[in-house]
Amino acid sequence: MNLPSTSNPLAGGGRGASAVDAVDRTGKLIYGFLRRIPTWVLWLMVVVWTIPASSLFLNSFRTRDAQRSSGWWESFTEGGWTLGNYSEVLGTEQTGGLARALVNSFAIAIPATVIPVAIAAMAAYAFAWIPFRGREWLFIVFVSLLALPNQVALLPLLQLYAGGAHWTIPGTEFTLTLFPDFDLAGGATAVWLTHTAFALPFAVFLLHNYISSLPGELFEAARIDGANHVTIFWRLVVPLSVPALAAFTIFQFLWTWNDYLVAITMIGANGEAWPATIRIASLAGEFGLREHVLSAGAFIQAGVPLIVFFALQRFFVRGLLAGSVKS
Repeated sequence: MNLPSTSNPLAGGGRGASAVDAVDRTGKLIYGFLRRIPTWVLWLMVVVWTIPASSLFLNSFRTRDAQRSSGWWESFTEGGWTLGNYSEVLGTEQTGGLARALVNSFAIAIPATVIPVAIAAMAAYAFAWIPFRGREWLFIVFVSLLALPNQVALLPLLQLYAGGAHWTIPGTEFTLTLFPDFDLAGGATAVWLTHTAFALPFAVFLLHNYISSLPGELFEAARIDGANHVTIFWRLVVPLSVPALAAFTIFQFLWTWNDYLVAITMIGANGEAWPATIRIASLAGEFGLREHVLSAGAFIQAGVPLIVFFALQRFFVRGLLAGSVKS
């Protein structure tokens, strides 16, 4: 008895099959070539990639005249390195004022990191382990906010912070205040509130994947012992979720510390509240007369994220894989 063929419909020597085979062979050749690249070639690429950053770092210790008269590689023979650029950018407002800007950056980054982590952890636990009506729909709506471009919401939020939100009921003269005017525009509060709102959907999504993968037997045993949801959250969920919490903390701190767009939109021309990113952009001054201090300011600003990353790096990989495998 003749059985129907179960082979691939493209595998008949036709033009479509040969095209697919050619693409497949090309992919295998490229993949094999990349796998055979020696390790020393990869390290060479790393060295080449770090040359621009290294040159900026060396120039941050050179005077303005030295930077303009010779290349950074000549500094090894010329010498004359100085800490003057760093002292200048950390000085007064006229010469840089980066020290105050760093304090403003901390005033933005710390609340914008701690608050969304705390709220998202509690929300993720509720979505994962507390049954309530409409939980799935609410989670879908909440996570779908990830598709909303942050830039679209900047100006409406600025108007909200500057004058509040009011709605006049049609056909009447009665105005309902939906959000009072707290006069938040122009300060650090408006910036970290905005970062908190933008970070919550991704934070809930990331932490929910991890918390939902925790063994359910732990929660059942805790309930048998009389623990309520608050006790379970603080005694079980938080200690077990440290890798995921640390991973998001790194991401969120880097995003808020290095942010420029949200800060310049919400703070505007209020120079006293500028974070380090805005202050560094203005270090060169008019006509670029002090462009030689830009590299020093950039490395001062980049030092804090590096400290945070290396302090929490042992949790980083585990946090990235949060919830990807269930045991």
